[in-house]
Amino acid sequence: MQLTNHLDHDYLRQALEHDVRTGLASTPKWLPPKWFYDAAGSDLFSQITRLPEYYPTRRELAILRERAADVAARCGADNLVELGSGTSEKTVLLLDALAPRTYTPVDVDAVTLGEAAERLTARYPGLVVEPVCADFEQHLALLPRTGRRMVAFLGGTIGNLAPAAREVFLKELRSTLRPGETLLLGADLVKDTGRLVAAYDDAAGVTAAFNRNVLRVIDRELDADFDPDAFDHVAIYDERHDWIEMRLRATRAMDVRVRALGLAVSFAAGEEMRTEISAKFTREGLTAELVAAGFTVDRWYTDPAGDFSLVLARV
Repeated sequence: MQLTNHLDHDYLRQALEHDVRTGLASTPKWLPPKWFYDAAGSDLFSQITRLPEYYPTRRELAILRERAADVAARCGADNLVELGSGTSEKTVLLLDALAPRTYTPVDVDAVTLGEAAERLTARYPGLVVEPVCADFEQHLALLPRTGRRMVAFLGGTIGNLAPAAREVFLKELRSTLRPGETLLLGADLVKDTGRLVAAYDDAAGVTAAFNRNVLRVIDRELDADFDPDAFDHVAIYDERHDWIEMRLRATRAMDVRVRALGLAVSFAAGEEMRTEISAKFTREGLTAELVAAGFTVDRWYTDPAGDFSLVLARV
C-alpha cells in the first residue's frame, strides 16, 4: 500500500486562507463545510451519525446491506473508487459484494486515509488498496484509471455543493469516466421539514459543537480570536432551494481578528454566517441533473420509508 498525495501543507493552507478571506468579506458571511473536519470535527461527526435524529447514515447503510449485491452485478467493476472516503466504514458492504481487485479511497485527510487503508488491507489480504489524498472538487482528473471503475460518492455529500458547483462536479466526473464505468451516488431526499431540521439540530447539542468547530480550526490555523461560545447554532430549511442551512449566529456585537491574514471582521449582534448547505433531492430533480451531466440512470434504490437514495448511473 502506497499513499498518493496530491495535497501538501501549502495547498491546504492556501485553500483555507482563500476560503476564510473570501467568506468573511462576503455579505452575508459564509464559511465552507470542508473546514469542520479536523480530528475533533471528524470525531464529532462520527457521533452525529449515531444520534437518533440523524437518519441518513442508518438509511444509507440499510440500502447498502440490501442492495450491494445488485449494485455489484450491474456495474461489474473491479476497481472501487470512493470520494470523501473518510474512515471507509460503509465501504466493507460494497467490497464484500464487488470483490474488486483494487480499492481507491480518496480524501483530504491523509492520516484518516492511511488508518482506513491499513484496516482494509488487513481485512482483505488480496485487495490492492491505493489511497489518494486529494480534493475531489479539484483533482478528479488525477485519480487512477486502473481497471473498470465504479466511483462511490456516499453520505449525501453531494448536497453540500451549491447547484452551480454540483453541475461542474458532475460534468467533470463524467469526463473522467470511460464507457461502461459507473457512479454510485448517495443523496438525501425531500421530506417532512421537522425531521430534516431535527437531523441538523439534535437535542444533545452535538451538531452545534460540530458547527462551532470551524471557528476553532480558524483560531488555531490562522491565529484568530473567535470565541466559539459567542455563537449560537442555527439550522433552518430553505423550502425555495430544498436545502438545510447551518449557520452561526453572533450572540453579541464583536470584532474578530484573523492575524495570519491581517484581517479584522465585525459581527453585529444577531448576525448570521452560513457554514453549510445540505441539499435534499427529488427523484426527478436528481435524475435531471445526472442526465444533464451526461450520465444514464441505471437503477434507483431507496429505503422503505423513502428517506434516502442510492443512484447507480453509468456512462
